[in-house]
Amino acid sequence: MFKGGGFRCPAADALKARGYRPIQRVGQPHESLEHFTFGPFMAACDARAGGGGEGSPGSDAGPERPLHDGLRQWSAHALASYRAAFPADSDGPSLHEVAQPWIYRYRPRADDPWQAREYRLTVWGRRLQSSDGKVRELRLPVNRLRKDNPPESFVAAAALVLAEGRPGPLPERVRIVEFALLGGPPRTLFDGTSQDARALYRASGRSALASVLDGQEYRPGSSCVECPFLAVCPALQRAPGLLGVESVGRPRRSWSVTNGRNYRICPARDHMRRLHLPAADAIEHDPSAERGRALHAYLAQCHGMGLARPCSVDVPESWVPAGYDLPAEERALGARLLRHHAAVCPLRLARDGADVRAEPRVVRHDTTADVIVIAAPDLLYRDAGSWVWRETKTSSYRSSSNRSLLEQYPQLALATLLLARGDLGGPPDRARIELEVLRPGGADLEVIDPFAVGTRATAERIVRDLVDGWLQDDDYPARPGRACERCEMTPWCPKSATPQET
Repeated sequence: MFKGGGFRCPAADALKARGYRPIQRVGQPHESLEHFTFGPFMAACDARAGGGGEGSPGSDAGPERPLHDGLRQWSAHALASYRAAFPADSDGPSLHEVAQPWIYRYRPRADDPWQAREYRLTVWGRRLQSSDGKVRELRLPVNRLRKDNPPESFVAAAALVLAEGRPGPLPERVRIVEFALLGGPPRTLFDGTSQDARALYRASGRSALASVLDGQEYRPGSSCVECPFLAVCPALQRAPGLLGVESVGRPRRSWSVTNGRNYRICPARDHMRRLHLPAADAIEHDPSAERGRALHAYLAQCHGMGLARPCSVDVPESWVPAGYDLPAEERALGARLLRHHAAVCPLRLARDGADVRAEPRVVRHDTTADVIVIAAPDLLYRDAGSWVWRETKTSSYRSSSNRSLLEQYPQLALATLLLARGDLGGPPDRARIELEVLRPGGADLEVIDPFAVGTRATAERIVRDLVDGWLQDDDYPARPGRACERCEMTPWCPKSATPQET
């Protein structure tokens, strides 16, 4: 909770942290496969530490639910990376795993602003301590080490638990390290005395705890799938029948058009993406794909400034947003495409910043299918009060496909259903979908009427076809073929036709 992140729901975290009892879901089915990505790795480490041999993901000591082949292969790689990062001879007899979690407990005074009887903080990760109890170490697994360290408040809270948590004798020194399951040397986040840990918490942790307890923002998204408060959430809008399929006795799931496209290509690919397994860099960060993402990020910055100011042809040379590294030719092409965008920038029709939503998340609960539907339009804006859904695509050539726009870009089909149902609100008079395609030679703008009978029928068919098979699938088998050449999940797929380097 202290780590935060855009995919967490602050309001749900606050309810859980305050100890509210969740609304129980009676008889809610569970997934057949293991969906906790770190679970098999942690179980293998537990088996290794408990004297059960080296342990292996998917062994009898592992989780009760079976593993997808991709998760098993990834977990075996993760375990090997952990052993390489912390070889036994360097730990020696000085550090050993601790099975029982450390818990920091604090009983506040009567004037506590949250009227709490007791506070309890715990940490999750690999817990170790020295034989004499004077040193404690917390090892935090992540897929990759990010360029930036985790928030200092997160480190402060973890350090306090290590310094003051029971059971066991309190240590004199605590250390927190982050290690990448993909491989590489670990990174030290904190290494100091117990007094240093308490001082860090006083400086950075207390205010963060208040932020967690006072969280009031409801942030619907994929986390709604497991949320115990979903039935009473005031922010998650219901949209029964949106997907055109029914689900009886199936686990609750989340779905987006991106999931649907991935699943149609290969069920295993979609499943491994959902598990957030590390993607092959050569494919995931292909220069043209990175240019497209950088361009979308730049437009989101321009459109999200809170001003209804149309984009201009004056694109700065340093237009590439932070975090994107593009070669010179891609930067030049991106600038050229952005200049073409100025001719069709939708902010020409917006009255003020309140009429613009740059890259919003549109989340609906299809209660008929029991699926959390997630859409991410590039832009929503109001034209005379009516909502317009704008998607922006880039292409280096003109498409010769005979397929309809909704078939080429299924997100337009989902947008059609949402607008046709009046799901976004506002008058329907000018509600529409716009597809902006930026090419080196100019910009094309296609307009789709979501209320046209034929268009809506096509949209219903496309969305239903994307969802139907996936909704009933429990195994997500691999579908080897030509698509493996451009699949970013091939490092973890034992059935891939073309293994890739990570």
